[in-house]
Amino acid sequence: MTKYLEFKNNQGLYTALTNMLKTEISKVTGKTTKLHGGTVGEVELVEGFATTSENKDIPYKVVHKIQKQWKRHADPDSWLREYDLYHSELDTVMSDDLRWPSCYHLEKKEDKVEIWMEYIDGISGHDLTLEMFGVASREIGRFQGKLLRDKPPVLSSLNNLSRESMIKEVYHAYVAWPETYDYVRSESCELPKHICKLLIDNDERSKDVWQEIEKLPLTFSHRDYWVTNIFYVDGKIRLIDWDTTGWGAIGEDIASLIIDETAPDMVIDYYKTCVPAYIEGLSEFVDMSAYKELYIYEQMLLFFGYRLVEDFKFSKSESSKQYCLDILQKLYELKDIK
Repeated sequence: MTKYLEFKNNQGLYTALTNMLKTEISKVTGKTTKLHGGTVGEVELVEGFATTSENKDIPYKVVHKIQKQWKRHADPDSWLREYDLYHSELDTVMSDDLRWPSCYHLEKKEDKVEIWMEYIDGISGHDLTLEMFGVASREIGRFQGKLLRDKPPVLSSLNNLSRESMIKEVYHAYVAWPETYDYVRSESCELPKHICKLLIDNDERSKDVWQEIEKLPLTFSHRDYWVTNIFYVDGKIRLIDWDTTGWGAIGEDIASLIIDETAPDMVIDYYKTCVPAYIEGLSEFVDMSAYKELYIYEQMLLFFGYRLVEDFKFSKSESSKQYCLDILQKLYELKDIK
C-alpha cells in the first residue's frame, strides 16, 4: 500500500486543489514523482487524497511546474511566456480537440514562476503511432486555420511572444558559425559528400526560399511541436510547454513534428502523412488554393540541417552521431519524394 505524507504548508497546492475540485480543502496527503522537465524547469506529479471540509477524501493528480529565470539567446522573456499565456484568455480560442492542460493556480516570484496544472494521462513521445501523428497534424492545422479565419482579438493582446524572425535568425547564426558552415565545406568533414552538397545547395538558394516562406500567412505557432510535448488522448491532442510560442509561417510546426527527434526510418512516412493531414485541417477554415507550396520540406532543412550537423560533429556518442547521420540521409531522400 502506498504511503502518503501530509502536505501541511503548501498553500499553492491547497489553492490549486480547491480550484480543481471546486470545494474547500482541509487536508492534503500525497507523494511527488519527478517528471520530464523543460529548460531550467522542474516538473513533478503530485498525487494523493484531498480531504474536504465534510471529511470526504477525494483522489487527485496534479502537475506542478517550476520555471526558473533564465535568458534564452535572443528571447530573454521566454521563461515567463507560459505563465503570461495562462494569464491571458488564449484558452477561449482552443477546442477540446487541441488544447493545453487546464491551469489551476499560478504564482510568480522574483526569479521563478510556478504553475499548477492538469495531469494528462495519454500517449506521448516515441509511443505515438503514425495515425496519431496524422491526428496531431490535422488538429494543429484546424487550430491555426480557425485563428487565421477568425482573427480573434485575444491574439493582439498577447505581449510576450517569440519573434517571427527567430527561426531565420537561428539559421543565419549557424551560417555565420565556422564550426558548422565551414565544416560541411572542409576536407575533414566526416559527413558523406552528398549530405554536404544537400546543405550547400540549400544555402545557395536560401535567400529565395526564405522570401517564399515569408509570403506565407503568419499564424500563432507553438514552435516546439515535437513528440515529447504532444499527448494523444482518445483521439484528441493535449499540448504542453508553450515557452517558445510566437508568430511563425504556416507549416513551421509540422516541419518540427516530422523531423525533431523522430525515428529516422519513419521520417518519410511522417512527411507523407503529416503534410496532407495538416493541409486538410487548414482547409476547413482557409482557402488553400492560393498556396501551391508550403515549403515544409525546405523549412525542415533550414531549421534542422545545421543543428543536426552540430550534434553530429560534437556528440561523444557513436549512437547519437549515427542518429544525426540517419536523419540527414532521410532529408536527402525526401528532396525527390516531396
